[in-house]
Amino acid sequence: MADSNSFTSHFIELRSRLLNSLIFIFLVFIISYIFAEQIYNFLVEPYASAVRDDEITRRLIFTALHETFITYIKVSFFSAIFLGSPVLLIQIYKFIAPGLYKNEKKAILPYLISTPILFLFGGLLVYYLVMPLAIKFFLSFETIGSNSNLPIQLEAKVNEYLSLIMRLIFAFGISFQLPILLNLLARIGVVNSHYLSTRRRYVIVIIFALAAILTPPDPITQVGLAIPLLFLYELSIFTVRFTEKKKEKQVETEDA
Repeated sequence: MADSNSFTSHFIELRSRLLNSLIFIFLVFIISYIFAEQIYNFLVEPYASAVRDDEITRRLIFTALHETFITYIKVSFFSAIFLGSPVLLIQIYKFIAPGLYKNEKKAILPYLISTPILFLFGGLLVYYLVMPLAIKFFLSFETIGSNSNLPIQLEAKVNEYLSLIMRLIFAFGISFQLPILLNLLARIGVVNSHYLSTRRRYVIVIIFALAAILTPPDPITQVGLAIPLLFLYELSIFTVRFTEKKKEKQVETEDA
């Protein structure tokens, strides 16, 4: 009976924390919709900067009456998820923290902090490096045209551009969680530093295949995702090895 009451109280607490997180995300969504135009201008800036010095007058177009409205909804939802995710992680941590030992709390806290930081780094890489280079790459296929043929010029759609940059930000942000995933797997004994080192050649193939799936079919964004992931994989090997040495010292201290 006590176990049943305990389970019910834990379930109610979990529901309450998830509900609070969803309410916060919804409020951020409302606020984001109010400032949707400013957020839109921020997301469009990489394109605007890349074409600022072009001789051709550039613009973003929409081809359906409702397209701009739907775009603002997407932008608001993107902002709500981006800003609300850390709050959700904190609520989950607060739910599981009472059941953890002090050393377990110290172990999980770095992951809680590094998760949004790595996601942010992935988004910044897209915004400041990958998108400007990709835009220049795609624009290089434009042709001026002549008397015998028509020019090929970009008329980018608002919805398609914003969907692309938001998808890339999420793809890079989630992919940048690789060190956290590998370190968690190492902590529970699924992998170790030796295993990660010996499987490096296979991981390189998997990373480039993953980059090809998550990004548009162009070399700029694919390499732009693959190279940081390779660096993060090497960093993961280093951090896992560091954690293993720390555990060995703790065992030696306890035995002494």
